[in-house]
Amino acid sequence: MSDAVKVKKSQVVEKPLTIVDTLLMDAANAPFVKYPIKGDVVKGTVIAVGRNEVRIDIGGLAMGIIRGPELDPNAHLTIGEEVEATVVDLDNEFGELELSLKNADRKKSWDKLREISTSGQIFPVKILEANKGGLIVRVEGIMGFLPVSQLSPENYPRVNNNDKNRILDKLKSLIGTNLDVKLIDVNDDTGKLIVSEKAVWEGRQETVLAKYAVGTVVEGDITAVTDFGAFVRFDDNLEGLVHISEIAWQRIDHPRDVLKVGDHVRAEIINLEGSKIFLSMKKLMEDPWRNVAKRFNVGQIVKGKVLKINPFGLFVELDPDIHGLAHISELSNKPVKDVNEIARIGDEFDFTVVTIDAENHRLGLSLKKKEEKKEEKAV
Repeated sequence: MSDAVKVKKSQVVEKPLTIVDTLLMDAANAPFVKYPIKGDVVKGTVIAVGRNEVRIDIGGLAMGIIRGPELDPNAHLTIGEEVEATVVDLDNEFGELELSLKNADRKKSWDKLREISTSGQIFPVKILEANKGGLIVRVEGIMGFLPVSQLSPENYPRVNNNDKNRILDKLKSLIGTNLDVKLIDVNDDTGKLIVSEKAVWEGRQETVLAKYAVGTVVEGDITAVTDFGAFVRFDDNLEGLVHISEIAWQRIDHPRDVLKVGDHVRAEIINLEGSKIFLSMKKLMEDPWRNVAKRFNVGQIVKGKVLKINPFGLFVELDPDIHGLAHISELSNKPVKDVNEIARIGDEFDFTVVTIDAENHRLGLSLKKKEEKKEEKAV
């Protein structure tokens, strides 16, 4: 190679490196430093503050800018201050990272919520709004929902006939109050945040419930009466259900016929399912059907009062404890199209006992047998 050529090559001036080239080379030579990608939350130092933008130095690895709608209007940043921001674009028109303060705060909130959910932490929330499905709350700056089904028994709106307007009224009464809850569903992809007061109640109830077993007799107060039974609160805020079939030995149409809120009652625990407690009041009463065969015989004529009329027959009270059924087929020797043509509620008749099933608490009655005897006498 000639000297002339050598001189020419030595005189070649290399293109100076840009700041971006230098940063990329530094990043390439630093295997333990991860270059940010879109969606990452990065930490940096404020190096310039403009009217509608802020520039951030990301640890000497990159430059970022926060501007326009991505600036938090409540954040008053100053030079030298350390901040966290979310990467929304890797390369804008200036070759800088496009950052957002708003997204960073939101991501931090969801990260915190996942942490709370994993730990099973119990925390208080203030009820902000109510709708027919439940209550609106805010956790870590994120709006959440407390469904009606996730309320504790104390706050659950027990309303007869599921009247939606009355349910909403009860839910609205909780606005402004604080409830202890747990997170049961956290999904930042869908923005779904569900909390539960019931989960907290169940946890506390199970702890106290450990000292109880099936067969234990408890005393407490009636807290609610519904179509299907009554709720009894006892001990340290434990609550159990007395189903309508476990209130009394005799048939009752509605629990409110024999119970009201505030009544003090005794009951026996007949089943435990997790945190659910099932009670029986009638188990603490003597079963009147044990001696029914000694009091009544098949063929016996007994006086009874009509308690209820159904399309298939009459429910009849023989005494306060023993009730019987006169089936439509036993009401007359002639075909009966409408039971109401035979009797009205409160009417009293002489019935004939036709069947006795003490084990299943059933006693069959007949008016037809009485008619047959009258006919025999007439003949």
